[in-house]
Amino acid sequence: MELTNVNEFKFSPQVREKLLQYGFSKTFKEGDVILNENAYIKAIPIVTTGNIRVMRMDEDGREILLYYIKAGESCIMSFLGGIHQDTSKVKAVAEEETEILFIPTDKVSLLIKEFPEWLDYIFRLYHKRFEELLQVVNDVAFKKMDERLFDYIKTKCALTKSPTLFVTHEQLANELGTARVVVSRLLKQMEHEGLVILGRNKISLV
Repeated sequence: MELTNVNEFKFSPQVREKLLQYGFSKTFKEGDVILNENAYIKAIPIVTTGNIRVMRMDEDGREILLYYIKAGESCIMSFLGGIHQDTSKVKAVAEEETEILFIPTDKVSLLIKEFPEWLDYIFRLYHKRFEELLQVVNDVAFKKMDERLFDYIKTKCALTKSPTLFVTHEQLANELGTARVVVSRLLKQMEHEGLVILGRNKISLV
């Protein structure tokens, strides 16, 4: 398990040793639900490999994508909920086969007291997630759906390091909080404009 240097977050050998001592590792397959809304948070996840999609669901069961958690990152919502013994306000799903190191919530407070760099890690994560959530609000409030859809496709391709997405129109609609017919119409328009190539359950950037 690699916790030395992932993305912009780096752990010292001392913190890494404590994380591995306190934590337990678990692997999830693509599509596995890691955390459901309203579930109590017993441990804080740190992604070691793979990616997690974090979403919020409304009363009608529609979902909207909030952000992704990549290797070396954690979920600030889990930090806050776990520390305050609260339930989860989001749903987390594995985007691909993902390994997670779970840190029990009672150990998180010990790490904060013992290692200032752990607290710095939390604050930097909070800043990163806050900016991403602001971007979601900005997109929903000010961007047209075609812009949001194209941005989503580009972001997902960058995340998977592939020019092709294997996804259904229904899945796209759910993650963007819109209707499938809207997504299908916009994708056809993008294909006509030469931005994407559509296939069966797949979309390729040109």
